[in-house]
Amino acid sequence: MDSILVKGNGPLRGRIPIAGAKNACLGLMPATLLSEEPLTLTNVPRLSDIATMSRLLESLGTEVAALDEGRVIVTSSHEISNDRADYDIVRKMRASFHVLGPLLARHGHAVVSLPGGCAIGARPVNFHLEGLAALGAQMDLKDGYVHASAPGGLKGARHRLPFASVGATENILMAATLARGTTVLENAAREPEIVDLVKCLRAMGAHIEGEGTDTLTVEGVDRLHGTTHRVVADRIEMGTYMLAPVITHGEVELVGGSIELLGSFVEKLHEAGVEVTPTNEGIRVRRAAERIRAVDVRTEVFPGFPTDLQAQMMALMCTAEGASTLEETIFENRFMHAPELIRMGARIDVHGNTATVTGVERLKGAPVMATDLRASVSLILAALAAEGETLVSRVYHLDRGYERVEEKLGACGALIERVAA
Repeated sequence: MDSILVKGNGPLRGRIPIAGAKNACLGLMPATLLSEEPLTLTNVPRLSDIATMSRLLESLGTEVAALDEGRVIVTSSHEISNDRADYDIVRKMRASFHVLGPLLARHGHAVVSLPGGCAIGARPVNFHLEGLAALGAQMDLKDGYVHASAPGGLKGARHRLPFASVGATENILMAATLARGTTVLENAAREPEIVDLVKCLRAMGAHIEGEGTDTLTVEGVDRLHGTTHRVVADRIEMGTYMLAPVITHGEVELVGGSIELLGSFVEKLHEAGVEVTPTNEGIRVRRAAERIRAVDVRTEVFPGFPTDLQAQMMALMCTAEGASTLEETIFENRFMHAPELIRMGARIDVHGNTATVTGVERLKGAPVMATDLRASVSLILAALAAEGETLVSRVYHLDRGYERVEEKLGACGALIERVAA
């Protein structure tokens, strides 16, 4: 099992290219099941989660071809030969559950494993099931699998999500494109990844209105055709790498980045003393203040502060001037990086869903263990600003969501390397 070794080496300076969004791509890939014609995705991030989704689609009969070293994926689902998504694949990645809606819409039935819990919370799929049931799907839970059918086809309906779940919005939205009549989905997620999915589905012939708002209206069509779609930039990767020059007192240009993707996050950075400016190719980030000011953070659904940047922000606050409070409102168990940061000299008190961080002058390198995807990269950020060496173990989490971290940070002056087990 690989580890990442980081040695504190002063300011980072240079350029970091931002990859396509993992979360957007994982929502886009199942859309191939809606059409007999090929779907081509460009600007695809080269991540283990993308490989997992590819294997799942292939198990259903989809032909998958990776081109340009994996940056382009061509999928063709001209024939669905299997409607069962097995536990062995689905357990590795919750986004696998997104094949349920497309399979139901086009194939009429599906058997999909329940994804179960994960390190940062159970995240139940009942919102997905309730929305698909509103479209006329019949559901039966048996032996850890959802057995779903729509023998007469799905029918449009009005449905309100109890929570603006991104995954449930994607699943219901894809199913509604082939349902008869009109579907109105209220309290829908508004994330850029949803907007990106709508753009792709519309290019495939879907009739959808309201992306970027909390109400999506879908007029069902008889069939969708193929298309080529460029995956939107990864705002979470962008936010992560925005913090790297800040925590090391450097300056980095993020090529392909956009301030509009992370408005609330950028506002917090400004408040903390960070300068973020647009460039011809993306955005430039540098620390404007001598020492970062402590700021309070509360995670919220988009357009609020992203839960997927909470761990990274905590790493920054560890050396800020003053005390900050970070409140996590989206997922339970999402402060498991705190004990590891404490091993590096951070002062953090966790009470329920709130963490209080009192800044220290300097962190110190230590052996630490990653507990989930975002926690792993938060430890790397902290290590960049720490004295001495930090060894981050269990970095298979990291490979699920960050493309070539060592290369991107190393090109800006970081002393970072992957160490084989």
